[in-house]
Amino acid sequence: MYGVCGCCGALRPRYKRLVDNIFPEDPEDGLVKTNMEKLTFYALSAPEKLDRIGAYLSERLIRDVGRHRYGYVCIAMEALDQLLMACHCQSINLFVESFLKMVAKLLESEKPNLQILGTNSFVKFANIEEDTPSYHRSYDFFVSRFSEMCHSSHEDLEIKTKIRMSGIKGLQGVVRKTVNDELQANIWDPQHMDKIVPSLLFNLQHVEEAESRSPSPLQAPEKEKENPAELAERCLRELLGRAAFGNIKNAIKPVLIHLDNHSLWEPKVFAIRCFKIIMYSIQPQHSHLVIQQLLGHLDANSRSAATVRAGIVEVLSEAAVIAATGSVGPTVLEMFNTLLRQLRLSIDYALTGSYDGAISLGTKIIKEHEERMFQEAVIKTIGSFASTLPTYQRSEVILFIMSKVPLPSLHHPMETGRTGENRNRLTQIMLLKSLLQVSTGFQSNNMMSALPSNFLDRLLSTALMEDAEIRLFVLEILISFIDRHGNRHKFSTISTLSDISILKLKVDKCSRQDTIFMKKHSQQLYRHIYLSCKEETNLQKHYEALYGLLALISIELANEEVVVDLIRLVLAVQDVAQVNEENLPVYNRCALYALGAAYLNLISQLTTVPAFCQHIHEVIETRKKEAPYMLPEDVFVERPRLTHNLDGVVIELLFRQSKISEVLGGSGYNADRLCVPYIPQLTDEDRLSKRKSIGETISLQVEVESRNSPEKEERVPAEEITYETLKKAIVDSVAVEEQERERRRQVVEKFQKAPFEEIAAHCGARASLLQSKLNQIFEITIRPPPSPSGTITAAYGQPQNHSIPVYEMKFPDLCVY
Repeated sequence: MYGVCGCCGALRPRYKRLVDNIFPEDPEDGLVKTNMEKLTFYALSAPEKLDRIGAYLSERLIRDVGRHRYGYVCIAMEALDQLLMACHCQSINLFVESFLKMVAKLLESEKPNLQILGTNSFVKFANIEEDTPSYHRSYDFFVSRFSEMCHSSHEDLEIKTKIRMSGIKGLQGVVRKTVNDELQANIWDPQHMDKIVPSLLFNLQHVEEAESRSPSPLQAPEKEKENPAELAERCLRELLGRAAFGNIKNAIKPVLIHLDNHSLWEPKVFAIRCFKIIMYSIQPQHSHLVIQQLLGHLDANSRSAATVRAGIVEVLSEAAVIAATGSVGPTVLEMFNTLLRQLRLSIDYALTGSYDGAISLGTKIIKEHEERMFQEAVIKTIGSFASTLPTYQRSEVILFIMSKVPLPSLHHPMETGRTGENRNRLTQIMLLKSLLQVSTGFQSNNMMSALPSNFLDRLLSTALMEDAEIRLFVLEILISFIDRHGNRHKFSTISTLSDISILKLKVDKCSRQDTIFMKKHSQQLYRHIYLSCKEETNLQKHYEALYGLLALISIELANEEVVVDLIRLVLAVQDVAQVNEENLPVYNRCALYALGAAYLNLISQLTTVPAFCQHIHEVIETRKKEAPYMLPEDVFVERPRLTHNLDGVVIELLFRQSKISEVLGGSGYNADRLCVPYIPQLTDEDRLSKRKSIGETISLQVEVESRNSPEKEERVPAEEITYETLKKAIVDSVAVEEQERERRRQVVEKFQKAPFEEIAAHCGARASLLQSKLNQIFEITIRPPPSPSGTITAAYGQPQNHSIPVYEMKFPDLCVY
């Protein structure tokens, strides 16, 4: 029956006749529009026939493709497109299945034109909003095929560009069709993201190639529209913009893998561009998820080449700055913790020369300069990210970094041996560099919150290290915290200006909080400044930093009491250069003289006391004539002009404490305090921070104890410290520690293994002993109170009743602590 109907056109079903009539005899004439209108009207009038129309059109298209009748193929796809646009009935799902089947057939073809034709039809279909849901439709084939087209390597450049653009458009269509439809296959699954994202990145990667081959400026606008890179970027932005909270990880992971597989971290330009696109496309509240992904990837590549890790860190720096404008969330300390951990690992790699800690056959040798480049990248990232944080978070980061600095104290033991010392030193330098980056530009109205006690104690303890570089970092960090008005650069060079008004200093009155801070910490600051001045390894940079620190304290934190103490401190530094108990070199002594001259010249003009200014000016003028090597203009230059002999400096070349106290006392300053020479108080912290020998440390302790004893005259002279006494002291201390450790172990073991009755009896005996001791004490010190009923004698043969004092009451054992 069907065969007969097929031969006789009049007996064929009406929908088939209507479909056949839209095809002209010559395919070049195109679709017969009048017949197409009839077919569309029929499909709208009889929706139940729509699936049959689609199946028949699919059959004709497959046949025409097999016979290479591509003109009729184009007509069939045009008809399908028009039917899709016109029909939105409930039967559209069955028609769509036929449509997708035909699109898949075209995409499977090797002809570029058919692939492009099928892609264009799919894009039109993707823009249609369907009225009825579909529960069984799958787009796996289209994701794979469009991704393959994005990697086209056709010989003809123009055809290759068209195929790649068609692939990108197809992926964009798949995303639009499925991303917001919960009934469709989840496009965010790793199996789909691992194809879509790398395909888009591949076309982004070739943007320079596409732009460099544009034929002429006149065709530039057209070429820009046909640029696969721009289309891929637009598609990637759309994809990421639609990503929900739970889908960010699946979208970012393929990006990281693509950059790894194609070694794109080392040039880092493309990687930075990719993550800028990502950070500006996703929702701001999802930024911290991207940061977490990058941090995890950095940890996963901790044994990769330093150039790769440096690229990841720089990308992280760019992403973190963008994320800080939105919401970084709980990843702030996590980020700094990861970066500091990578910094320590890099130091270990540079010291050992390999990632495994030992060099063997097959071990990758590490280049020290590459690790240094990575360390600088980490420090730069720490600083750039910290600069975007609010003040309270910045303070937390500062405390966090400082807590990681290894210090020579009882609570922070340092590694021993040559390798351990090198590791400690490098770690200290890198962490202090990071701290300097974070503190640069830090603004806080309250110095008590900017420099809390626990932070300041640890920071100042590093100021007494023997390493000159570490001391310089500490001074610069202190300057960064104290400078709140941008005066720092004005004291970058040390000089004796006759008029400091040309510096245009910004000076505010010292606040109450700053006064409290100085009352609490001023002596600590003065002591470390004084001891830093006495260091033999100081260079010009150190003296410039010391001068800047003194000047900024005078401007930012000074009241009358602070000014007096600073003048006493500088005069004490002058005495160090004059007496020279430390056997300092000539340059250091000249530098201390010059430092004192520069600071006293500054403070005299700040105090505006004429007699004080006159005395300072007279001494400076005398030095210019007779001893220019005691002024900063001759000392702090590229080639210092020094003298060979500083012994016997005449009093006219020195700033006299008596004269200064006299002139300032007449202006209301505390003359009695000015007359007292400044003497720093050495503490245990100072001695521990200084990496000296054990003998020097013990001798210092003996000296301080004898100096502070009130019975100094009656004490026997201190025993002479020899090698044997040092050895005995060390052995005895070790033995005492061993005995204490053994005693604690026995107590713990007893409570762990002894039966309950024995432990209870032991505790009961201790409680009874405590009770008896208390009774003895009370008997000695307190008499029993009188009876509430008065004095009663025994009468009528009845015993006398007395009230029981509280201290005689027997309490349960549980009440005894």
